[in-house]
Amino acid sequence: MDSQNSLILIAMSVGALLVVLWAVRRWWREHHQYDLTGKTVLLTGGSRGLGLVMARQLVQQGARLAICARDRAELERARNELEQQGGQVLALPCDVTDKSQVEQMVQQMRDRFGQIDILINNAGTDLVGPMDVLTMEDYDDLMKLHFWAPLYTTYAVLPEMRQRKAGRIVNISSIGGKVVSPHMLAYCASKFALTGLSEGMRAELAKDGIPVTTVCPGFIRTGVIDHAMFKGQHRKEYTWFSIADSLPLISTSAENVARHTIAAFRHGDAEVIVPFPAWLSAKLFALFPGLNSTLLGWANRLLPGTGGIGTERALGKDSHSFLSPSVLTTLSERAARRNNEIAAEKAHGAGANGQVETGSHEQVEAQQVSATEAKSSGITARSPSPEPAIAED
Repeated sequence: MDSQNSLILIAMSVGALLVVLWAVRRWWREHHQYDLTGKTVLLTGGSRGLGLVMARQLVQQGARLAICARDRAELERARNELEQQGGQVLALPCDVTDKSQVEQMVQQMRDRFGQIDILINNAGTDLVGPMDVLTMEDYDDLMKLHFWAPLYTTYAVLPEMRQRKAGRIVNISSIGGKVVSPHMLAYCASKFALTGLSEGMRAELAKDGIPVTTVCPGFIRTGVIDHAMFKGQHRKEYTWFSIADSLPLISTSAENVARHTIAAFRHGDAEVIVPFPAWLSAKLFALFPGLNSTLLGWANRLLPGTGGIGTERALGKDSHSFLSPSVLTTLSERAARRNNEIAAEKAHGAGANGQVETGSHEQVEAQQVSATEAKSSGITARSPSPEPAIAED
């Protein structure tokens, strides 16, 4: 009897200690947050979508901001909106897959604001299609954007952060960097690389007082779906992906992801996975990799096969079907209107895709003219040959 009472007492003591530790941790987090007032943030891919939503929230919290993307018109619209909110904003056209352009952009930011306190590597894109229609160029383009670009920006800002023993680095990866998904092989491979890079950086930079946060969101309603790339039976691929991207039970708003991201790096957290279905899938994949692979193999049998446009790339806006857009994608369409996605398309005319290509301005203009002519003649606009470089989201 005495031993039973002792066990009960020990259990109650441990429980009480855990509650106290939880309360202390919560108090410490609330009272020792990284203050964003006057801090300078470099945000890649900040002209629309999740990047623009994060930029709005950063400005509201008093940060000074530099946003970069490859489309000058998009950048100007984003800068005007953010400045109307009272923010100090520098808009810098930059192809982040080009190391020299990245270094030049960072120097321009230093000239304007001085030191860089926070780097958020957000630029990215989606490429959807079965493995059989992916080319080596697809893998290479996504690795450039999702792995090499964050590496370039990090190495560009790191020396001054190390010198000050201060700074924050945030890498926007994806649940696709934790859990594989059929028909997104090149995307997942590049995001797994970014996740590994980010987690390794956190371990190495801890001694320098530079927390690194890895963000792995699931489906986000940013409105960017019409700017994604699709291959094979592109209309069917667009249909399943766009509907999944919009359904409230498995997707989340860009505003929610932005709030979690900013709160996480202010606290110095290692990782963020949102929404809950994405978090749960990551945990299940880690615990039961064999079972998950089997389930994903079955899911792959339900997805479209090869055929269609084959290895060509088609924009989402040129891949609509009778099911999408529809009432099932309403939330994503509303997000597109809020987050500078629709405006980008209108600004470039009927043939513009609202994205900025990695190639030269001459190549971009040629692609836009080709798409415009195709659309005006009643032909479904597809990516001209050779394939355009992957577009930044």
